[in-house]
Amino acid sequence: MATKVLYTGKTHTTGGREGAARSSDGRLDIALSSPGSSGAGTNPEQLFAAGWSACFIGALGLAAGARKIQLPADTAVDAEVDLANTDGAYFLRARLNVSLPGIEREIAQSLVEAAHQTCPYSKATQGNIDVVTTVV
Repeated sequence: MATKVLYTGKTHTTGGREGAARSSDGRLDIALSSPGSSGAGTNPEQLFAAGWSACFIGALGLAAGARKIQLPADTAVDAEVDLANTDGAYFLRARLNVSLPGIEREIAQSLVEAAHQTCPYSKATQGNIDVVTTVV
């Protein structure tokens, strides 16, 4: 089976954590700053959390659709991405706190588990960083 590329995100970044990033289509144009600094921009951890949580909601929708369940309009994912350091080694870890108001907890948990198996961000991090998913 041939791979079909659905979309390619392209950005040009200069200056690293104290720089700027711009997408090839101009729709993203942001200043970057280090986490916890007084800089005016965002940081890679926030961008990763935003992208992952948006993608995860899409995966929740697919999981719900397969089970003939309507996702609540106020479905939300609060993603927390930590930049951590142990003995000079930097790494990421994350928590995805999923809110599915009005859906029974057991069903919500099964949707979260299914989404975590299909979301491309979750797949990319599997076995690479510690991730905790929680229904809130």
